[in-house]
Amino acid sequence: MSLLAQVLEAISRWTIPVILVGVPGYALAKRVKVYPAFVAGAKEGLEIAFRIVPFLVAILAAVGAFRGAGAMDRLSSWLEPVLAPLGIPASVLPLFLVRPLSGSGANGLLADLIRSEGPDSLASLIGAVASGATETTFYVLAVYFGAVGITRFRHAIPAAVLAEAAGIAASIAIVRLVFGS
Repeated sequence: MSLLAQVLEAISRWTIPVILVGVPGYALAKRVKVYPAFVAGAKEGLEIAFRIVPFLVAILAAVGAFRGAGAMDRLSSWLEPVLAPLGIPASVLPLFLVRPLSGSGANGLLADLIRSEGPDSLASLIGAVASGATETTFYVLAVYFGAVGITRFRHAIPAAVLAEAAGIAASIAIVRLVFGS
C-alpha cells in the first residue's frame, strides 16, 4: 500500500470520531445549547421531508422506468466503446448514469458491483470514490428546487452536470493515482 493510501486510510479512520466529538464540542465552546438546537433542527428537517415527498416519488418513478425499460443497459453498451480506451471499466457505467438521479439506486448498483467484482477491484474502487465525490444532481434539483418553488433552473443544470463530470473524472484519476493500474 502506498504512503498516500496509508495517509488517506488514517484520515478516513479518524474523520467520523472527530466530527462526533468536534461539532458538539465547538457548540459548547460557543455556548450554544446543543440538545435544544439539535431538536429544533430535527423538527425543521422533518417538516422539509414531508414537503419533498411528492418530488421524491416522481424522481424515483422516473428512475425505475428508465431502468425497467432497459434504457440503462442500452446506454451502457453504447458508451462502452468510447470509455474502454480510457481505461474506465464498463461495469461502473451504470453507477455513473444512475448516481445523478438516485442515491439509493446508485448504492444498490455499487453493492452489486462490489459483490460481482470484489471490493478491491478497480471498478469497485472507482465506483465507491465516485459515489462519495458526486451528487444526486437531478434529485437535488427536483426535490429542493421544487420545495422552495423554483421552476426556472437557468444555469443550474449545466453547472450541476459539469460538476458531476468533474467528480467522476477526479474519482477515476484519484483511484488510479492511489491504487495504481
